[in-house]
Amino acid sequence: MRTGPARLVITCEHAGKVVPERYRPLFAGRVRHLLPTHRGWDPGALALAREMAEHFDAPLYFDETTRLLVDLNRSIGNPELHSEATRHLSLRERRELLDAHYHPHRRRVDAAMAAAVATGDRLVHIASHSFTPELNGHVRTADIGMLYDPGRPGEVALATAWIDALRRADPSLRLRRNYPYIGKSDGVTQVMRRRYPPERYVGIELEVNQRYVEAGGPAWRKIRRTLVETLGSALQLRGGTGPDGG
Repeated sequence: MRTGPARLVITCEHAGKVVPERYRPLFAGRVRHLLPTHRGWDPGALALAREMAEHFDAPLYFDETTRLLVDLNRSIGNPELHSEATRHLSLRERRELLDAHYHPHRRRVDAAMAAAVATGDRLVHIASHSFTPELNGHVRTADIGMLYDPGRPGEVALATAWIDALRRADPSLRLRRNYPYIGKSDGVTQVMRRRYPPERYVGIELEVNQRYVEAGGPAWRKIRRTLVETLGSALQLRGGTGPDGG
């Protein structure tokens, strides 16, 4: 089946470490010290998402509530949906939490995807994330990871085109596929794959090493610029973005 031009949508599920006033008592003691770490949010992910959205004039959907309150990139029923800060709450309290801080983001994203599909456009969804350089004593061996479903040709093609463009732009970058996580694991992109066929939906979860964010300065600016520019090259190879396909 022939599809229309691609429409780019950017999301950022772990954009901040905000704790709403109502829930601040839950973050006393040890849990409070987790907020600034990778457990609390994805440093740098929102800055990159904003630059991608601005460059491509694409819609951006994000929420800055800490993932320690509720993880917007996990499905209902996933044991990682709630952290040690909230999993002890009653069922009623957890439902109230979901209604206030989980479902609104998911509904906005769902509506954007459904609207694009209804027009016949092909969705290209980039979910902006970042990962800690070291986890449980293991050093992560990548600067950039791209998570996707190897069984969906459009995702393989976009990831390959983007990685190739990145290699040309900066051969020093360490690039890995489906690392540091498995591309088909639970998340917003995986939910959308179940909902839309491969010819309608292409989802890539972008993971950037937080060492660039921690270093700041020219290196962090450069990798953001490189990612944005090479995404443009990769999208052109796949037929362009926007309502006119340009």
